Amino acid sequence: MKQNEAAAALSVWVALESPTSHAAGLNGMMDLVQKDVEGLPIAVERIPGRDGLGDMVLLRAGLDNGQPAVAVMSHLDTVHPVGTSAKELPVRIEGDRLYGPGVYDMKGGAWLALQAFKQVAVAGAAKRPTVFLFTPDEEIGSPTSRAIIEEIGKGSAAVLVTEPAREGGKIVTARKGVGRFEVKLEGRPAHAGSRHADGRSAIREAAHQILAIEGMTDYARGITTSVAPMGGGTAANVIPQHAWFSVDCRVTTLADGEAMEKRILALKAHDPDVAVRITGGMNRPPYEKSPMVAELFEMARKVAAGVGFDLQDCPMTGGGSDGNFTAALGVPTLDGLGIDGDGAHTLQEYALISSIAPRQALIKGLLETI
Repeated sequence: MKQNEAAAALSVWVALESPTSHAAGLNGMMDLVQKDVEGLPIAVERIPGRDGLGDMVLLRAGLDNGQPAVAVMSHLDTVHPVGTSAKELPVRIEGDRLYGPGVYDMKGGAWLALQAFKQVAVAGAAKRPTVFLFTPDEEIGSPTSRAIIEEIGKGSAAVLVTEPAREGGKIVTARKGVGRFEVKLEGRPAHAGSRHADGRSAIREAAHQILAIEGMTDYARGITTSVAPMGGGTAANVIPQHAWFSVDCRVTTLADGEAMEKRILALKAHDPDVAVRITGGMNRPPYEKSPMVAELFEMARKVAAGVGFDLQDCPMTGGGSDGNFTAALGVPTLDGLGIDGDGAHTLQEYALISSIAPRQALIKGLLETI
């Protein structure tokens, strides 16, 4: 497929907006996946969505020769709300850049990987069975897809994740673990003028807790904590009875994840008259560059060299992905194999059209080699 044809085909995917909360848009994306493989030697399984989220699509190809599979994983949900492409981020081409919501994270990688998967399936060139899972909920922690991700991972010799490439086309061989927590506080309301002393401010207590949590950041150990979003109170003249906030926690090791979870969940109220309730925990284990991951990366470097480029990986990145789940199971996992570009989760998101062909060739080569 020529470069302009690839850009046009990918633009169709990008134009169909599919934020995680928009099940109809996500199911439309799954329809596009199914349409793209019609008539090919690829088995399609559609897994109905639940909890208000979109469906999943699982593709299978190659001979069932008893070998563990090579698995490809992509998510089709984005973070941009419906209407973004009509206003702030229209789908358009400017030089080598294709702009649009989710084009970099990660519809570009999903689309090019599907083209590689189709090529290998049609040619029957894989040494092992191949599977490709498209999911609808990665951006919110994969609550409905984690079980099948881990099930597929356990039966695979390797997992290839098509999250976007890092600067200069680097791939990912290690990611931090991710924790998410919700904190709810309940104080005692009172008139802020005439009965101020009778009140117990939930927002004041939240301020103490936020400072304590943000103070847990330890850059030397790769631990970060961040509070957002937050809210509370009802009116300026009322001592606030309620407040709430969310916590993001990132760690580099499983032990640190366990320690941070216990530390955050064990926080006590600064004011004994304010109730503090904390829920949540670590929802993505760290993805560390094990010897098996390093070996798989060297294989990918050789494939890339054959395609004509020098493949590099980047240091452990702070963002999580579905690759965290499979890597934590001990399954060799490569991530960041998707399209090159920049601006994930912003209104300047773009993909480099020139990166489509070499990245597609890399995934094709890996499916044929592993």
